[in-house]
Amino acid sequence: MAKDKTVYTCSECGGISPKWLGKCPHCNAWNTLEETRAESSPGKNRMQAMARGLNAAQPVTTLSQIEAAEVARTPTSLEELDRVLGGGIVAGGVVLIGGDPGIGKSTLLLQALDALSRQMPVLYVTGEESGAQVALRAHRLGLDGSQVRVQAEIQLENILATLEAEKPAFCVIDSIQTLFSDQLSSAPGSVAQVRECAAHLTRVAKASGCTMVLVGHVTKEGALAGPRVLEHIVDTVLYFEGDTHSSFRLIRAIKNRFGAVNEIGVFAMTDKGLKGVTNPSAIFLSTHSEPVPGSCVLVTLEGTRPMLVEIQALVDAGGPSPRRLSVGLERDRLAMLLAVLHRHAGMACFDQDVFVNAVGGVRISEPAADLAVLLAIQSSLRGKALPKGFIAFGEVGLAGEIRPAPRGQDRLKEAAKLGFTIAVVPKANAPKKPVEGLTIHAVERVEEAIELVRSLM
Repeated sequence: MAKDKTVYTCSECGGISPKWLGKCPHCNAWNTLEETRAESSPGKNRMQAMARGLNAAQPVTTLSQIEAAEVARTPTSLEELDRVLGGGIVAGGVVLIGGDPGIGKSTLLLQALDALSRQMPVLYVTGEESGAQVALRAHRLGLDGSQVRVQAEIQLENILATLEAEKPAFCVIDSIQTLFSDQLSSAPGSVAQVRECAAHLTRVAKASGCTMVLVGHVTKEGALAGPRVLEHIVDTVLYFEGDTHSSFRLIRAIKNRFGAVNEIGVFAMTDKGLKGVTNPSAIFLSTHSEPVPGSCVLVTLEGTRPMLVEIQALVDAGGPSPRRLSVGLERDRLAMLLAVLHRHAGMACFDQDVFVNAVGGVRISEPAADLAVLLAIQSSLRGKALPKGFIAFGEVGLAGEIRPAPRGQDRLKEAAKLGFTIAVVPKANAPKKPVEGLTIHAVERVEEAIELVRSLM
């Protein structure tokens, strides 16, 4: 019996190589080639069938002659989900959502399906559960779900036939890694199957106007499993984040053709499902009766939403090899900030352990957190607390300058609204008109900010 021919497929881009290589020749990623069974030649028939599913070749049009209208959005009744999507679902849009197992992806989507079923036909295709399990979850969440159509199926061709018959306006595929097509011989979840099934479903969504939500698995590193081309195909990519030991969940937009990226929605997991948190700043601020050393409140920007997050620092006597540990912030940036603090403010931590944490499990990637981190470290090192009602933000450069942060006015207004009274901000972010209830100190350099804070303590 002839041995099956094998090839090596890249898990990042889906490129195929006849032999194993350390680096993919297509996308230059290292150690991503995996041995798979070679697919038989698809032939012209399948490609012609795919082409017939699309409209005839479109004529070339001048950009200025194309009518650009605002896309219509349908709210899902889950305000935090609508915020991340850019205001609601878009007809024909394809959304990819990924997250750790048990984080609440299926729960959130079932709640959205139940709410949308009152205004449009919806379909829930599950490849990981039976219909009885879905009904049990809906009952546990207290959902009516009487209008939600459910299909337990993993074969792509059967799902496409159901979509043609049911004609839903909103469809959830849970999950894309469980689907397979008869046209391919590889197992469900393989690069070829994921790419083929996602491409077919995307074409159906664009042609029919059905909003498609694909649930994706994640790897142990937290990235979406499958070829990276999967993220390029879809319109929106959402990540579900959160600690399973905490009741709070974050949903973050990484890509969105219909809205802002890096927008986040905050949910609380309850016995009746996920509930939106309208004031997320309350989660990320500790409830200290009095100010404590090593704590500084930062006004960060997540998408279009200003949020207040408490930055905590602990500086303690270290050994010959002091530790530098940060949770929720970049570790390399912490080392850079300590060097700036030593060089320009004369505060040395080379023999101290330095630990920095963003309260609430939030991850902060913007450089506007630099000033708050430095002030928290300075507060812990001196053992003196910052004043009550104190906030800070600003980017710190290697030369010791403090650079402005985007949308500084919105950050200051959010802080004033929540009762904060003292702000240290970059000079370029100083408002022309005073903010009611907020005393604003504008600084240009690190040493100036340190001296100012010492005078306020």
